[in-house]
Amino acid sequence: MQQLISFIQKYKYLLFFIILQTIGIQLTIQNHSFHKSTFLNSTNFISGNLYEKTANISDYFHLKEQNEQLVLENIQLKNKIAFLNTTEPTALETVLTDSINFNQRYSYATAKIIKNQYTKSNNILLINKGEAAGIEKEMAVFNNKGIIGVTEKTGQKYTRVQSILNKNSGISARLKNGANYFGPLVWDGKDYRNVQLTDIPRQANVKIGDTIVTSGMSTIFPEGILVGTVITVGDKNSRENKINVQLFNDMSNLRQVYVVKSLHKLEIKNLLDE
Repeated sequence: MQQLISFIQKYKYLLFFIILQTIGIQLTIQNHSFHKSTFLNSTNFISGNLYEKTANISDYFHLKEQNEQLVLENIQLKNKIAFLNTTEPTALETVLTDSINFNQRYSYATAKIIKNQYTKSNNILLINKGEAAGIEKEMAVFNNKGIIGVTEKTGQKYTRVQSILNKNSGISARLKNGANYFGPLVWDGKDYRNVQLTDIPRQANVKIGDTIVTSGMSTIFPEGILVGTVITVGDKNSRENKINVQLFNDMSNLRQVYVVKSLHKLEIKNLLDE
């Protein structure tokens, strides 16, 4: 208390000047419309900037929630497209209540990768959905950039995925533009950024920069899922005619994925096995 009294006594003239100055500015603002308008505009500008910064900070901390919401909306749209992308016209109510009879081929779900291998010869991933969420063996896994792998073993809450960076992987792929030449995608175990498209016929006109997509020739992946771009073309006289493909996905940095179920897979397999 004594220090406060000493401070006031020491700076009493300065404090008195500040008080008078404040009163003068307040009287000026109240009695002159121009000054009042300028003051209010300045206050609004400052408070507006403050609110904007606060909102930006709040948005940043809610990015995860917003991202999950976008993924959910994307899945809903994909399922609606799958419902409507058929060959038989019928009422929308029938589509929503009896999708398989309506000739829907695929259904989509979301998941998160919680473990990711990409440096071994037989890499796997682990996703946070299992049988309780309808996940089964041999379901396609991809994201908005391209293919990731195929579900391999399921538990109640989690599923193991065979990565495309696995020497046992053999997903069917083709050139996006041009003739419908296709072959299996394999991985030579050297670079996690690249896979190899093999067994493409010699007459195929493959060029560097061509886009590679899934062929739709299997019962697992829908046709047209992105894979990557051609970076080198092998010797066409070789038996395998191996083509190096740079993946669109960064396989070392994966999180949100889509898991796709082929609704016609069992019927097709039964017919092929007869």
